[in-house]
Amino acid sequence: MNPNTILVGGNDHTQVGLQLRMGNRHGLITGATGTGKTVTLQSLVEGFAQAGVPVFVTDVKGDLSGLAKAGTPNERIQARVKQLGLSQFQPRPFPVIFWDLFGKAGHPVRTTISEMGPLLLSNLMELSETQQAVLYACFKLADDEGLLLLDLKDLRAMLGWMADNAKSLQKDYGNISSASIGAIQRSLLVLEQEGAEAFFAEPALQLQDMMQVDFSGNGVVSMLDATTLMSKPRLYATFLLWLLAELFEQLPEVGDADRPKLVLFFDEAHLMFKNAPAALVDKIEQVVRLIRSKGVGVYFISQTPSDIPVSIAGQLGNRVQHALRAFTPKDQQAVRAAAQTLRANPKLDVEAVIAELGVGEALVSVLDEKGSPTVVERVFIAPPQSRIGPLNNEERQQHLSRSPLASKYNTPIDRESAHEILQARGEQLLAEQEAEQDIKPTAKTARGAREPESIIGTMAKSAARAVGSQIGRQIVRGLLGSLLGGSGGGGRRRRY
Repeated sequence: MNPNTILVGGNDHTQVGLQLRMGNRHGLITGATGTGKTVTLQSLVEGFAQAGVPVFVTDVKGDLSGLAKAGTPNERIQARVKQLGLSQFQPRPFPVIFWDLFGKAGHPVRTTISEMGPLLLSNLMELSETQQAVLYACFKLADDEGLLLLDLKDLRAMLGWMADNAKSLQKDYGNISSASIGAIQRSLLVLEQEGAEAFFAEPALQLQDMMQVDFSGNGVVSMLDATTLMSKPRLYATFLLWLLAELFEQLPEVGDADRPKLVLFFDEAHLMFKNAPAALVDKIEQVVRLIRSKGVGVYFISQTPSDIPVSIAGQLGNRVQHALRAFTPKDQQAVRAAAQTLRANPKLDVEAVIAELGVGEALVSVLDEKGSPTVVERVFIAPPQSRIGPLNNEERQQHLSRSPLASKYNTPIDRESAHEILQARGEQLLAEQEAEQDIKPTAKTARGAREPESIIGTMAKSAARAVGSQIGRQIVRGLLGSLLGGSGGGGRRRRY
C-alpha cells in the first residue's frame, strides 16, 4: 500500500485505501449494530495517527479507549493479517489524551460564554426570535461596557442588570422585556441541570492542544468521553458546531495539502441531529462544507446514511458501508437508499450484498486522486493494532495521571468578570447612597436607583479599571457571527 494511503481493507484481488490528500473531503461509516463499525473507526483513527495527522474522536459507547494500549492478536486477527498480506502489522499503542465535557473521564473541555456567542446559545436554549434579540443585546451591552462573559453566572448577572435598567437602556439597545429576560434565565437553569455549568468555565480549551504530534511523529488522538452526552443530543450538536466553528475561525486556508491538519470522528452521529432545529442543522452543514479548505476532515459514524441530513451527507466523499438487516419494509427501504449512495460496481449487486455482509466486512468507496468516488468494493476491514475494547478504570486513571495537560486543565479558574464587577458596583453604590442619604437602603436602592447615565458611566469606569492591562481587548463575540450571517467586524472581535 502506498505510504500516502491509509489501508481500509482488501479482498482476493485488490486493496482499498483512503488517500491522505483526500482525507479532508470528509467521510461516513454506517452499518447496523454489531457489524464492525467501531473496529473500522479504530482502524482509520490509527491510520491517520500513524501518518502524523492529529485526530479528535468522540467515544460514545466507551469502547475506543483501548487505542492507548497495544492489542493482543488472537486467531481472528492473525487470520485477517495473513489474508490481507499485512507484513508490517505490529501490535502497538497510540498516543491518546482523554477529554470529558464534565471532567470525570478526562481533562475538562471548557469554553466561555463569549466564545460560544449568542447564536449558538440561542439554539442551545431554543429561544424565540424575540428572546434571541434580547440575548444579542446582552452581549452587545457587555462588549460596550468591557465586561467579560465567561460563565453562566456572568450571563445571569448581566441579564439581571439589564432587567433592572431596561428603561434607560431602551434607547440604545431596544425594548428589553422582563418576560424575555425571565425566559432566558429559566433556560439557563435547564442548562445547569444538564451539566452545562462545567462546560462554560476557564481555562478554555486551546485548539493547539488537540493538534499535537508526538516525538515519534505520530498524530496524537484526542478522545472525548461522550457516554453522558448520548442523553443530551442538543448539547452534543452544539458542542460539535462550536468545535467546527473554532477550527474554521482559527486555522488558515491550506488549499490542496498532502494530508489533513486534523481529522474529526463523531460516533453515533444521529444523536447530533435528533430533534435538532433546522437552523442548527443548516449551520452544521455550512461549516462542514467550508472547513475542508482549512485542512480539517470530518467523519460521521451512524447506522444508516439516512441518519445524516441530506445537505450534510452530500459533503461526505469517503464511504464505508457495513451490513444492514432487511427484516421489515422500512429496513428494505434503508438498504435500497444506502446502496444508491455508493458508486455502482457492475460486478456487485450492491443492494443484495449490503444485507449479506459478515462482521468485519464492508462495502467501500473512497475518493481517487481526482476527487471522484471509486467504484464500490466488497472488502474485509483491516484490523487495528491497538486493543479492541476499553481500558479499565485503573488503566484510564494511570493514563490521565501521566498526561502532560493535567496541570493546565484539571484546575478551574474563576477570574474577575461581569458577575464580580456588577456585584462590586452594587455594593459600592449602596455604600455611597447610605453615606449620602444616611437612611436604611431599600431593595430598590440596593439595585442602584441612580440616574441611568450615572450608572452606566460608573459601570464603564469600573470595567476599565478591572480590565487593567487588558484595555483595548474586546470580548470574543461568538465565532459564528460573521461566518454564519452576522453583521460583526473581522477577525475574532465584535461578532454579534
